[in-house]
Amino acid sequence: MKQWFWEAFAVGSAGFLGSIARWMMGSWFNHAFMPWGTLLVNITGSLFLGWFYTVISQRVQISNSVKLAVAVGFVGAFTTFSSLMWEADDKFRGGSHWLGWLYLGGSILLGLMAVRAGVMLGQGR
Repeated sequence: MKQWFWEAFAVGSAGFLGSIARWMMGSWFNHAFMPWGTLLVNITGSLFLGWFYTVISQRVQISNSVKLAVAVGFVGAFTTFSSLMWEADDKFRGGSHWLGWLYLGGSILLGLMAVRAGVMLGQGR
C-alpha cells in the first residue's frame, strides 16, 4: 500500500485514542475539581506537543508516520489548542513577534466571532 495510506491510518488511529483521552481527562477533571476540564486538556496538550517536537527535532529520530500519529493524530484530537500555541511560538522563535501576536489575537477574536455567528445562525437570526 502507499505511504499516504499508512500515514492516514496512523493519524486516524491515534486520533481515535486522543479523542477518548480528551473526553476522559476532561470528564474526570470536571467531576473531581471544577468545570475547567478543557483548560486542563489544552494546557497539558500544549506542554506535551512542545516537549514532543523538541525531543524529535533534537534528540530522537522517528519515522514520519509515528510523528504524524502522535502530533497530528493523538495530540490533534486531544487538543487543537496545542497546535495553535506551537504555531504561534514558532513565529516568536523565528523573530516575528508582531506576527505571533497577530496570529494569537486573530485566532482568539475571529474564533469567538465565528462561534457567535454560529450561535446566531443556529437560532435562525
